[in-house]
Amino acid sequence: MSGHSKFANIRAKKEKNDAAKGKIYTVIGREIAIAVKEGGPDPNNNFKLKFVIQKAKAANMPNDTIERGIKKAAGGNEGVDYQKLTYEGYGPNGVAIIVNTLTDNKNRTAANVKSAFTKGHGSIGTPGSVSFMFDEKGQIIIDKEECEKTADELMELALEAGAEDFKEEEDSFEIITAPEDFDSVRNALSDAQIPMVEAEISMIPQNYVSVTDPEAVKGLRRTLDLLDEDDDVQNYYTNWEEE
Repeated sequence: MSGHSKFANIRAKKEKNDAAKGKIYTVIGREIAIAVKEGGPDPNNNFKLKFVIQKAKAANMPNDTIERGIKKAAGGNEGVDYQKLTYEGYGPNGVAIIVNTLTDNKNRTAANVKSAFTKGHGSIGTPGSVSFMFDEKGQIIIDKEECEKTADELMELALEAGAEDFKEEEDSFEIITAPEDFDSVRNALSDAQIPMVEAEISMIPQNYVSVTDPEAVKGLRRTLDLLDEDDDVQNYYTNWEEE
């Protein structure tokens, strides 16, 4: 959609979170634990872990911290058992919000997420109440400045690997895949040494909502800021068209 830059949102979110490295390290640490649990401690045989390690290094996470996280997760019963939970709800002006969490205490997480919605003058909904307005897709974002390939070369590579769509923004390239084709496209880009700003199974809005009322905008930012600050929140998705 014109004016909507996923890369700009990622960059703004990262810059905001850079002021709280503890939050970033906690989130990445949990992603390491899940990746090791699902695919083992060897990044050469576990692409998900390999990508999380790349994310950790990009966030300047110390190598010894990364290694300790991998060893702790590989220790089996010694590690914390995290649970994935998803919440859906509405912010002001009917903006849809999906929140993905990873927690060792679902009661704490539920209370914190509900509080974030309430303080922003929104409300938690039932499962499925807003997810029908989103499509689950693989989404890969590439910074133009970091990519040596031309748009045509990158598009050809992505489409041959199974991508559904390729978009060129002012500052980035966006590659969309079906969820089942995500790994093959991501692997093809990795093999071609294409640096990825973000690569994940994401919830993409079917339509975006513009919000002009200052109080509604203030409420939305309040909710999203609180979600950003919560260590249990891994990702959130909205259909808000931020100006």
